[in-house]
Amino acid sequence: MINLLSDTVTKPTPGMLKAMWAAEVGDDVFREDPTVNALEAKSATLFGHEAALFCPSGTMANQIALKVHTRPLDEVICDETSHIYQYEVGGYAFHSGIGIQLLPGKNGVLEAHQVAAAIRPNQDWLPKSTLVVLENTCNKGGGSVYPLENIKAIRKVCLERGLALHMDGARIFNALAVSGDAPAVIGQELDSISVCLSKGLGAPVGSVLIGSQKFIAEARRVRKAMGGGMRQAGYLAAAGIYALDHHVVRLAEDHAHARMLASTLETLDYVSGIRPVQTNIVIFDLVDTVTPAQLLAYLEENGVKASAFGPKTIRFVTHLDVDRAMIETVMGVLGRFRVA
Repeated sequence: MINLLSDTVTKPTPGMLKAMWAAEVGDDVFREDPTVNALEAKSATLFGHEAALFCPSGTMANQIALKVHTRPLDEVICDETSHIYQYEVGGYAFHSGIGIQLLPGKNGVLEAHQVAAAIRPNQDWLPKSTLVVLENTCNKGGGSVYPLENIKAIRKVCLERGLALHMDGARIFNALAVSGDAPAVIGQELDSISVCLSKGLGAPVGSVLIGSQKFIAEARRVRKAMGGGMRQAGYLAAAGIYALDHHVVRLAEDHAHARMLASTLETLDYVSGIRPVQTNIVIFDLVDTVTPAQLLAYLEENGVKASAFGPKTIRFVTHLDVDRAMIETVMGVLGRFRVA
């Protein structure tokens, strides 16, 4: 089965498994796991910040960031397709007691003037605008990449108006592979960033939340309250270190594979449109006579897994467990589908 459901389906490579088995571990709640400490220090340095915190998931990392940056009755500003709104179970309200203001970006990418216009005036009957969240790459935007100039312009607005800026960088290394920017260049524009290790980088579990010493000290307390304090987590952290050392450069292969899929989809009469393909996500719409259920059933019968991403939409995600030969197989399968 060729699994294009998500880049979260990757399994550890032999080299990663070897690193995990060899990890030196301790109790991370007492900050005595040397491998977790090494991952956190490596991640913080990479993005030009003081500290980092290893978390079980990207959702937890984002929710911790929201909690630390805000108080109840505050409001976060983000794109309407953002992961923190679409796929984190309304956690912003549940954990932090805050509201959310949604803006219509272009494929998930906001402009500074939109953010500036969305900041609430200081009135008793309005929530307080406290935090802006950017998602890079944007999943529902088709793996879209935030241009550095947009980030800098939004950062300027935040500094002028007293808002914090957090980046949901679940696929930040996919974005950097396209933009060519160094992690620290983007990091310096942000108050915090969450980085997922278990998507394109191929680790089995975990995300890292990065920020200042003060921010991470409070984030550590919130992580514990959310049940995210792990013990001998160094086995998982070792996979993260291995991923950062060995799996970043190869992300360009996934992007090339996504473009190959898009080139085939562009020729098919049952495809009505494709989001711009910048990274490893391919989102496409079907004509009215074809449903996602029909195409997905056909794909599965022919050894391909994918996911519905809307009433007329399907998503493919390429990753390190899918090679060029598999992509060519998928292209052939797509070409043989016929509308009944």
